[in-house]
Amino acid sequence: MAKQIVMLGPPGAGKGTQAKMLAEKLGVPHVSSGDIFRENLRAQTELGRHAGVYINRGELVPDDVTIAMIRERISRRDCNDGVLLDGFPRTAAQAEALDEMLSDLDKGQVVAVAEALDEMLSDLDKGQVVAVPCIIVPEDVLIERLTGRRTCRAQGHVFHIAFNPPVQAGVCDFDGSELYQREDDTVETVTNRIRVYHERTQPLIDYYQQRGVLLEIDGNRPIEAVFDGILSALTGV
Repeated sequence: MAKQIVMLGPPGAGKGTQAKMLAEKLGVPHVSSGDIFRENLRAQTELGRHAGVYINRGELVPDDVTIAMIRERISRRDCNDGVLLDGFPRTAAQAEALDEMLSDLDKGQVVAVAEALDEMLSDLDKGQVVAVPCIIVPEDVLIERLTGRRTCRAQGHVFHIAFNPPVQAGVCDFDGSELYQREDDTVETVTNRIRVYHERTQPLIDYYQQRGVLLEIDGNRPIEAVFDGILSALTGV
């Protein structure tokens, strides 16, 4: 039976970066819902166009769209022996759908790294939540991190005007394409995304804290220090 690990953290907390590092450590694919959304947006699939309307407003994409994208991705061969999910599931309905799709696809162990996971997961036939690292970052730092991001139009390379600036302003170091600010990285959208996160996730934080499995991680540190903190917190899980 798989042990589920849930990573909580607001937009801009560095959860995606930590998820990639953790996936490498665990030897499983890192599957990010955000990457899947962007892949579909670039390909202008029907699901991508639908999701884009919500993403650009800083709102959560409807469950049916998200579930369809995730199902397609984890059905690929590289996920046969396990998968680390980042950003999914976020709701009880998504957790139930994940359980059903894993059963349908006959998948094995799943280590779920997500922004939110309802307590119903522990009642499903995929194991129970044994540890919940929760990355904590002050809101003003989150806004600075997110609004300063710039993405290249060609291949999606990400820079930051303060923390990781390109050699030439507005130009990607790797392919020379234009760098732009995504619509979901504006101050208004970022503020809304953080508000939505807290509204949807605080009940989960309270629940896991009461169960004694919440592990608060200081995310206002260098990447390596945050990762070391996560590994230390997960020791023995």
